[in-house]
Amino acid sequence: MHITQLNRECLLCLFSFLDKDSRRSLSRTCSQLRDVFEDPTLWPLLHFHSLAELKKDNFRLSPALRSLSICWHSSRVQVCSIEDWLKSALQRSICSQHESLVNDFLLQVCNRCPNLTSVTLSGCGHVTDDCLARLLLSCPRLRTLRLENCARVTNRTLAAVAAHGRALQTLHVDFCRNVSAAGLLGLRAACPNLRLSAERSAAMIPDQPPRARVCAASAFSAAPGRQSVPHPTGSY
Repeated sequence: MHITQLNRECLLCLFSFLDKDSRRSLSRTCSQLRDVFEDPTLWPLLHFHSLAELKKDNFRLSPALRSLSICWHSSRVQVCSIEDWLKSALQRSICSQHESLVNDFLLQVCNRCPNLTSVTLSGCGHVTDDCLARLLLSCPRLRTLRLENCARVTNRTLAAVAAHGRALQTLHVDFCRNVSAAGLLGLRAACPNLRLSAERSAAMIPDQPPRARVCAASAFSAAPGRQSVPHPTGSY
């Protein structure tokens, strides 16, 4: 029996065992298999392990998407996490190659995938508060949002969760250095039933413009009898 003699249910099952590249290669063999590749029910889950994968044409976004994961563990993540005013020309050049990739991709997700229930973003140093706020507005069924080592995420994302994350049950903002203890406590007060994790976030040094950093250091040095104040730790 030739593969094209299988019914659609069997072909969908066959495709489900293949990775994205293999699905794409098989879809190029004939129009029938191309049609199976385009079937939204084949794409309820999408996992990406590098930003380069977001630019490929080996997947489909549709209302059938339920779970999205972008976990980038490249050495370039460290470059993206450097404060903008401290980056060298070479580091800025590296960042420029992928600065808008995740944000642009998430905007497509907002437009095409309203039924998302779970999103994980790890090492996405350029994802912004505005983009995450739009995601919360566009995907009202979102129940789980996991953010890890996302340097540009701030208390504005926490405020957006409180305002728009009506279905959200779990929020992780781990190793997000610009999330503060005050923001976490405010979110806890606004959403007492939310399962909230903030591993190390409130204990990390947040970004500050150079002038603000100098002023803060001067004020601290001038304060009489100054004492170190420990960062808050533990669950929120």
